[in-house]
Amino acid sequence: CGKTEVARRMAKLSDAPFLKVEATKFTEVGYHGRDVDQIVRDLMDVSMNLTKKRQMEKLRGEAKLLVEDRILDMLSGPEYSGTKGQRESFRSMLQEGLLENQELEVDVPENFGGAGGKDGDGAVLAFGGDSNSMNVQAMTDLMKKLGGVGGRGGRGGPPTERKKMPISEAREVILEIELEKLLEKVDLKKEAVTAAEETGIVFIDEIDKICSSRDFNSKSADASAEGVQRDLLPLVEGTTISTKYGNVNTDYMLFIGSGAFHAVKPSDMLPELQGRLPIRVELNGLTEDDLYKILTVPEANLVRQQIELIKTEGVELRFEDEALRQIAKTAAHLNRTVENIGARRLHTVMERIMEEISFQAAEMELESEVVVTKDLVKERLSDILTK
Repeated sequence: CGKTEVARRMAKLSDAPFLKVEATKFTEVGYHGRDVDQIVRDLMDVSMNLTKKRQMEKLRGEAKLLVEDRILDMLSGPEYSGTKGQRESFRSMLQEGLLENQELEVDVPENFGGAGGKDGDGAVLAFGGDSNSMNVQAMTDLMKKLGGVGGRGGRGGPPTERKKMPISEAREVILEIELEKLLEKVDLKKEAVTAAEETGIVFIDEIDKICSSRDFNSKSADASAEGVQRDLLPLVEGTTISTKYGNVNTDYMLFIGSGAFHAVKPSDMLPELQGRLPIRVELNGLTEDDLYKILTVPEANLVRQQIELIKTEGVELRFEDEALRQIAKTAAHLNRTVENIGARRLHTVMERIMEEISFQAAEMELESEVVVTKDLVKERLSDILTK
């Protein structure tokens, strides 16, 4: 019924760092696997990227002015050399787009746009460590500094290589370099930590899969499942986690737990964890009208996808409105009688209808039309409904 999408859109509206994790991916401390502290470290990575993106948008205007001056320096020499009139004539030609094919030699950082990234994450892999480990991060920073001292960039900067490219391409490259220089003046780490601590949202999905039913004294297949619940307690209550960006406090982070709870009940969770997640919201299952809206309202809906797919064979596919109503009705009926898997049921129903049409489309004449009617839908889905 769209639990994850609700939380994701809420985070997007508030421009907050948002992380979705699955509870089943974590293990109790002491077992082989990821412990729950990794949630906060991953959230910090999201917060850092979001903060960097926000700052880059702020500084883009300033950087564009610097790019123009850098290109003019390459064309006519530095501003203090040569005549002012010559520089201004180059500026007007540049703004009119007359010099787009003129080639320039640009000093580009060696790892620019490469797999290593601009933050030196590629170096972490060489050590075989975890990129969030404090020791590995310190070692990476040291290697970057040592690499920069003797590099071709000079003055302790990163090593660079000279590339020849037209102004049309050089403009974007220089813009990225100038943005990186401007970002060095901003304390991104401090801003990212503050954003994560005060507005961070963690969405823990499939939380019902780490619970075991108390009715039958049964145990979860995962030996450390209940231990994961215990490990989550301090995280939700509020604790300090050590990350590569510094210590992060979880006191004001919003934690949302979500699950279908088919086999277990929310009351099967540890009582302490229930107390730390005080607000409980139950979402209704998708109705026939909801499924019809999902089929028709989104721009890239399931129907549109099938129409475009068949169009590649030169065949026009059309769905009658009654057929779409019947698809939604069948999906809702199957959700009620078999198992409620929400909007995913539409994929199952649509594939059954399109199975033969997809194979036959390649044999059809160009520009022929296939119409999906209500009767066709009933015929194709009759075997599902009788099982």
